[in-house]
Amino acid sequence: MPAPPTDAALVAAARSGDDRAYARIVDRYQGAIRAFLRRLCPYESDADDLAQETFLAGWTELRGLREPERLKSWLFAIAWRKAKGQARTMARTRQRDHDWQAMRPDSTDPQPDRALALQQALAQLVPEQRAAVSLCLGEGWSHGDVASVLALPLGTVKSHVLRGRARLAQILGVGDGQD
Repeated sequence: MPAPPTDAALVAAARSGDDRAYARIVDRYQGAIRAFLRRLCPYESDADDLAQETFLAGWTELRGLREPERLKSWLFAIAWRKAKGQARTMARTRQRDHDWQAMRPDSTDPQPDRALALQQALAQLVPEQRAAVSLCLGEGWSHGDVASVLALPLGTVKSHVLRGRARLAQILGVGDGQD
């Protein structure tokens, strides 16, 4: 049985247009990249998404790889940058959610006019956005749980919450809906 091709040989073949060579690179490293990202990410689905993003970025940036024999560490560096970027995004999202919660009235019995205004503002959102905002901000659910319930990708739920919150703030005339 012949020895498997080296990383450098697979990189050279992939750079020459051999899609199968890059598929072999993915096969060779996807398990390790996913395992690494699963240890870094709070949700397994986030890790899997980041692994896909890692290999997509690897494919598009392959020509820029200076040392093909260091492919493995190069791919892990991409995965690390993806994970750090997602962590920053999640921290900003948590802060915005916290700020949004801080704008809510202290009383658990909202004043009737505020409740009516909020209900009317929510009615102006598209159904998926309204559901995501209601569950995440109104009920305190995690984005991952809402994604599961609504059968939507996690990123879509995050976008619905972000845009819905901004739209509600605009309709209700409170803050700017951001930061």
